[in-house]
Amino acid sequence: MVEKQKNVLGFELSTCGTDPMTGFFRDGCCNTSQGDVGTHTVCAIVTNDFLNFSKRQGNDLTTPRPEFNFKGLKEGDSWCLCALRWKEAYEAGCAPRVKLTATNIKTLEYINLDELKSYEADLN
Repeated sequence: MVEKQKNVLGFELSTCGTDPMTGFFRDGCCNTSQGDVGTHTVCAIVTNDFLNFSKRQGNDLTTPRPEFNFKGLKEGDSWCLCALRWKEAYEAGCAPRVKLTATNIKTLEYINLDELKSYEADLN
């Protein structure tokens, strides 16, 4: 990553989470590139409700995968989610809260800013 990426508010992208280390590049930020086909750009604070929803959709984020150095997520962890998965969860009524300062501006190609703001976790 050479250039600093921006968040949905138009400012420099903040760190999403480092324990566990998140991001498509595992740099703690929801940075993205053309190689990120899942668009892992929404910084969310995951809930059990969301984790169960994701598992039902075929993406189990709770089971450890040591071969990928992944210990599994638990409620309260910050994680860079795929924009379309967050949108699906939103439409199903189980979207997790979002750190807007750490959510990549690329997300706005998929999700309306007002929808994200209604789940914001870091501005108040």
